Amino acid sequence: MANVDIDRVFALHQANVWKMKTSTAAERRARIMRLRDRLLAAGEEVAEAVYKDMGRPKVEMPFDVQNSIDTANEAIEHLDEWMAPAPVRPNIQDPSVKAFVHYEARGTVLILGPWNFPFHLCVEPLISALAAGNSAVIKPASMAPATSAVLAKIVQDVFDESEVAVFEGSSDVANALLEKPFDHVFFTGSPKVGKIIMAAAAKNLTSVTLELGGKNPAIIDETDDLDEAASGIVTSRVMNNGQTCLSIDYVLVPESRKKDLIDKMSSVIKDLTYTDGKFDSAKTGRFIDDRNFERVKGYVDDAVERGATIAFGGSSSPNELTMEPTILTEVPADAEIMQDEIFGPVTVVLPYSTVDDALATIQRHGKPLGSLVFSTDEAFVENFIQNTTSGGVSVNSWAGHYFDGSLPFGGVNGSGIGSYHSIYGFKAFSHERAVWQRGVTKVAA
Repeated sequence: MANVDIDRVFALHQANVWKMKTSTAAERRARIMRLRDRLLAAGEEVAEAVYKDMGRPKVEMPFDVQNSIDTANEAIEHLDEWMAPAPVRPNIQDPSVKAFVHYEARGTVLILGPWNFPFHLCVEPLISALAAGNSAVIKPASMAPATSAVLAKIVQDVFDESEVAVFEGSSDVANALLEKPFDHVFFTGSPKVGKIIMAAAAKNLTSVTLELGGKNPAIIDETDDLDEAASGIVTSRVMNNGQTCLSIDYVLVPESRKKDLIDKMSSVIKDLTYTDGKFDSAKTGRFIDDRNFERVKGYVDDAVERGATIAFGGSSSPNELTMEPTILTEVPADAEIMQDEIFGPVTVVLPYSTVDDALATIQRHGKPLGSLVFSTDEAFVENFIQNTTSGGVSVNSWAGHYFDGSLPFGGVNGSGIGSYHSIYGFKAFSHERAVWQRGVTKVAA
């Protein structure tokens, strides 16, 4: 859409702010139910779109749609309690004084979606925004045009454009939207682009939620079942061809268990991605574009040139933009793959001699979005939690803190600002307004 359309739609949203803000729980629930009901019929069209964009295997009900439906159902069920003022005990000892937190909608919000999960990472925050009483403008990722088009159609089917609107197009469209004084910006993507979004929002003093990424570690101790660990780690790297913000970049394992882990990971890769003894890219999908394929292949080539060993996989096709799930070992600390988030089907396995050495390695790699621990030893798990940092931690299950949905999901510093999911999503799109009052009583009708 041209800038004139952005101006027109933004004006519509501004004119509709107070209607949305003062909407009742029943009115908000009705909006979310309309969206939920449309999503129930959207499985096939979303599956086809994501296949066209990324070659992801088709299923009858993609988890992208099911996650959105689950998010909508939770909001529908709990909206009344989320909207209720939260009482606070005042410090002043006066029985006529009352204090509480009122959850006020932020206003008109901008949701900027990513290309790796281009559907539900727009729709889930949209549901939270609507639950909180906001109107929303969505800019889907132009790198996933088929999914962007489906999302735009679904929104047009369900909402008046003064409630929710979608603007498709390139980064020029996103930049034009960011010039507008939105009341909140919700962005999912890379830390590099997150800095650009934050700088643009600062011009209007707009609050932001940034869902970013980082080098997510996994650590295994002497007590864990390696079968469980191998399954979780490999799943994280083959799902969506490893183009997932919670994929495990590197695994720290006791030296004595390194070979067993690699053998078990190799077996899982074959089970998940091979057909008749050969890698089948139809089971993993492909890279989103040439640039990302060359970037990840470059990481592998650089690591090997520096002395790393390909313990499994390594084949790739630039024409098909596919890569066999790959395990690297003996990777030096200065290799490029140890500096940047991989975002592809490659896992680095690093042996450690002592737990302190392993923790020091993790501490050197900043603040990732998620960490994964495989251990049955409570003291080991607690030591890890106390001596590392990340947006969230899952123990003995990959990304459990994400898929459960009841916990706040988000990063810390370089991996993100703010969080969402469940009531935390409602709060992300709300202003927690302090209210203090004295001598207020109900007036008889």
